[in-house]
Amino acid sequence: MQWTGLNELREKYLSFFEGKGHLRLDSFPLVPKDDPSLLLINSGMAPMKKWFLAQEEPPRHRVTTCQKCIRTPDIERVGITARHGTFFEMLGNFSFQDYFKEEVIPWAWEFLTSDEWMAIPKDKLHISVYEEDDEAYDIWTKKVGIAPDHMVRLGKEDNFWEHGSGPCGPCSEIYFDRGPEYGCGKPTCGVGCDCDRYMEIWNLVFSQFDADGKGHYERLARPNIDTGMGLERLACVMQGVDNLFEVDTVQNIMKHVCRIAGVTYNEDEKVDVALRVITDHIRSTTFMIGDGVMPSNAGRGYVLRRLLRRAARYGRLIGIEKPFLYEVVETVIHENASAYPELEEKKAYIRKIVEEEEKTFAKTIDKGFDMLSGILTQLKSEGKDMVSGEDAFKLSDTYGITIRQALPGLKAVSRSTHRQPYSPAIPITQKRMPRSSQSSVTARLLTPLLRANRQLLFWTRLRSTQRAADRSAIPVLLPHRTAHSR
Repeated sequence: MQWTGLNELREKYLSFFEGKGHLRLDSFPLVPKDDPSLLLINSGMAPMKKWFLAQEEPPRHRVTTCQKCIRTPDIERVGITARHGTFFEMLGNFSFQDYFKEEVIPWAWEFLTSDEWMAIPKDKLHISVYEEDDEAYDIWTKKVGIAPDHMVRLGKEDNFWEHGSGPCGPCSEIYFDRGPEYGCGKPTCGVGCDCDRYMEIWNLVFSQFDADGKGHYERLARPNIDTGMGLERLACVMQGVDNLFEVDTVQNIMKHVCRIAGVTYNEDEKVDVALRVITDHIRSTTFMIGDGVMPSNAGRGYVLRRLLRRAARYGRLIGIEKPFLYEVVETVIHENASAYPELEEKKAYIRKIVEEEEKTFAKTIDKGFDMLSGILTQLKSEGKDMVSGEDAFKLSDTYGITIRQALPGLKAVSRSTHRQPYSPAIPITQKRMPRSSQSSVTARLLTPLLRANRQLLFWTRLRSTQRAADRSAIPVLLPHRTAHSR
């Protein structure tokens, strides 16, 4: 197993399956075509639903792609952990009523373990199958030769793949054993454990059903194959790094941000969170704008605006007071131009859109700080200690500032706030303040206090209705609800 760059890994995968009779297709745009069920493309198979359902004739019954994807249900976790990201590339090989388990399972093993391709040590790989899928289990153990102690049967939650409505079915997942140093130390530690030792790298979906998203399944007349392997995850394995932010192309983007901010990654966890947020979000926004999405207050434009503004705000937290994201666009495009030449063609346009949104947001957030300052000053003068839900909602919805975010920057305000940011009122309790600090909380003081405070300010949900997650919905953040991602 040799160190291999992300761009080379993408090319190797696609070339391998071309050798198996697959047609290589370019990534589909992030904006779905004729599919109202999706806000943004979120998986490799999403643009191919009609081919899976035999509603349209595919260009070939064997196809391979590297699909750019956006998923944002876990946006609040991006940066806080090194696991989460909103943009990723999904490698996939697909069969539309052609081959099935007998072919795809040995091919997957060949690509990962053959000296000609990835050459991953066989003993580092473990396999899971759906608990009722004896056929897949037998192919792995009898045809491929996997030892039973490297096999595990799991239930529907883990090994039955469905993504809202559309084709679905049992799946088999391939895991890479990162070693006991990443484990939990429990005797029961193995595939399916919540610790970091066993990392899923490839999911082989045996698409046999069509789901309506409401629990009803129709058997497909002819089954399909839908596989997905995160390119960044494969790169983590092949480069021996811990997470996607340390992969070569992504790390180069982060280094650009570090140069602008004058900071270094892995020296301060609070700074690291900000760097991960900015790095991930500028990748997403560059590709979204390249595919025609414009910042707005609705639909996919809302998702784009939220990502851009979240990145810009985290830039402020590490001392970047001027627009800067448009500069980082250059590096994003440079690192991805070999696979996505259209980004280079649209570079000037993408830079312009990002810079304009940054400038607009800078004005907006300053107005929001002024509004919050006025609210706190008025509350103090009236002897009150509650921010109304209406004001809290306006601060968040209009200006991108939540009370929960603002409070850590003010010594005059307690950290213990109401857990529901859009309840009728939000308490602001002052505790044991020096008299000199109690005199006023003014617009003049508020912004410097917030900027000086380097604590990371985490996004709360922009609307109270987002709190109820719909597990059957598509895994893309809609303007008024959060969807579940498997």
